[in-house]
Amino acid sequence: MVETAWPAEEVIAAARCGDPASIDALVAGAHPKVRRFAHSLCASPEDAEDAAQEALIILYRRIGMLRATGALASWLFRIVRNECLRRIRVLPAAAGAPAEPADSAEQEALRRLDTERVAAAIAALPDDQRRVLIMRDLQGHGGRAVAEALGLSTAAMKSRLHRARAAVRAELGGPR
Repeated sequence: MVETAWPAEEVIAAARCGDPASIDALVAGAHPKVRRFAHSLCASPEDAEDAAQEALIILYRRIGMLRATGALASWLFRIVRNECLRRIRVLPAAAGAPAEPADSAEQEALRRLDTERVAAAIAALPDDQRRVLIMRDLQGHGGRAVAEALGLSTAAMKSRLHRARAAVRAELGGPR
């Protein structure tokens, strides 16, 4: 798997000022990460694609509103998370028969609640822990790659990951 880094701060800053080439580079650079995150949160691949597309449209339209270049990733991931949650809430209202036999209403409700609880628990983490958890557990990057990308030692990355997992586990009421 070829991994690309987030666009440089200069590109983000130029995109915030309205430079069309920088905006294009920013959207192209963010697309794989946004898609991967959406696929990890949304209930179906179709919803994930739609959520990722919506996040990129919002990025394109509202990049000028971004206050800090370092907040791009968390801003985009929050948009994706909110879009996935919105799609989960809208799902029962959607008309049309399911193509496959559906789970019972109880199972579907429990799955939606679990998804919302996990997303909320991850969103409540401090930024440094959330970044490590998302990159390591949701995006599937190796420990060394996560540490390098965030400018941390491997030990510091592991410590933050442990604290993030423990906090999510505690929030969800799981075993410690």
